Amino acid sequence: MSERCAWCGVDVDAGDGFRAFEPAGSRRAAFCRLEHVVPWAIRGAMWDTGSPDEDHHVTHCAWCEQELPEAHVLVVRSRGEHRVPDGLCSVEHLLEWGKAGGRYR
Repeated sequence: MSERCAWCGVDVDAGDGFRAFEPAGSRRAAFCRLEHVVPWAIRGAMWDTGSPDEDHHVTHCAWCEQELPEAHVLVVRSRGEHRVPDGLCSVEHLLEWGKAGGRYR
């Protein structure tokens, strides 16, 4: 099953792209590329309804390294069968993290 990129609208297959989740609000967004997170966050982060498909145990923010608050953002990079999760304190930290190149900044 594929989803649409929240920024450009192209199909994002289940084994590809990025998924952002706000678990406390049961919200999600899919992205075909990390670069599409940046304009999406700048324009106001339009979410779809949904929760993470898997349980990812992430405790600290990938941007500021502080312990994650209850209302945080989870980003999962899909590469085939592999899932790489990162947690962020907020959409603002997601924006800065994305602008810096994600986990490989």
